[in-house]
Amino acid sequence: MSDLPTPDASAPPLWLLPATWPLLVALAERLKAQGARLATAESCTGGLIAASCTALSGSSDWFEQGWVTYSNAAKSAQLGVPAALIAAHGAVSEPVARAMACGARDRAGVRHSVAVTGVAGPTGGSPDKPVGTVWFGWCDGQRVWTERRVFPGDRAAVRAATVQHALAGVLATPDRP
Repeated sequence: MSDLPTPDASAPPLWLLPATWPLLVALAERLKAQGARLATAESCTGGLIAASCTALSGSSDWFEQGWVTYSNAAKSAQLGVPAALIAAHGAVSEPVARAMACGARDRAGVRHSVAVTGVAGPTGGSPDKPVGTVWFGWCDGQRVWTERRVFPGDRAAVRAATVQHALAGVLATPDRP
């Protein structure tokens, strides 16, 4: 027997921003009520959105799957993002975030998907895409929308803010049958 304490299944993991846990709980309740499922396509977060979703007990009722497509080749091979699109706009761009979100939705066969691609830092930034730049793409089964944000802070702060904003975006979608 171990002397380790039994984890509290209702407590948020320490690596989540405090405001993220209530978002996850609300998102889980909403998706379950809709009978809908979520898929994620992640680059700069390296799977943290999926990890956040699955940190919540019972997530198998509403979370389908996720992809970590860190390289451009993975975005193309796993999500169907055209290499020409990446070449024309760069991996951190609105068209690529949109294509990632659509690819995740279509490949997983779900109603909801979220995709993120960005520059978490501390390296990799440019004048057009400074460190902290993240493009988001969301699909809700009927529409696709994108948003660009620039988050302050170090790599951990950018990634944590990205997770929170990605989940908030899914939760903000209107209820649809």
